[in-house]
Amino acid sequence: MVIMVKVILVKIDFDMEIQNSQECFVQLWLRLERTRRLLGGQYKRFCIRNILKAWFGLRATDDFIWEVCHRATVDDEPQAGWDELPLPSLYPRKHRELLRAIVSVKLGISRYHVNLKALDKAYSIAFPNSTAININKKPSGLLA
Repeated sequence: MVIMVKVILVKIDFDMEIQNSQECFVQLWLRLERTRRLLGGQYKRFCIRNILKAWFGLRATDDFIWEVCHRATVDDEPQAGWDELPLPSLYPRKHRELLRAIVSVKLGISRYHVNLKALDKAYSIAFPNSTAININKKPSGLLA
């Protein structure tokens, strides 16, 4: 008796060129959600370290992970690599800073040079049923 087993290997191919553009940011947001599902299916923690290992493989060295975590600051606190992240569609702030840090490290630019308007707009495109990231900010040019 021969038993046929179908094995499905899931690999996230991260050979795309990272750019400081809205199109690239949309792909990064969607890839982040796919990675969350992938890691959940493998019973792995959804954290910065595992995300970078899934995306970059052997290129995600400890120094690279530290640099990304150091630049992914939320409220002036760098994130730790093993801290579990919430859902990107519900709590996007940590994820926005993570994607901002990844882009800045890969492009070799300051995190302040990453286009935040394009990153926030890309979030609205990737997750159309979620509240926009900067919904509570006052529009510029209006008097209070």
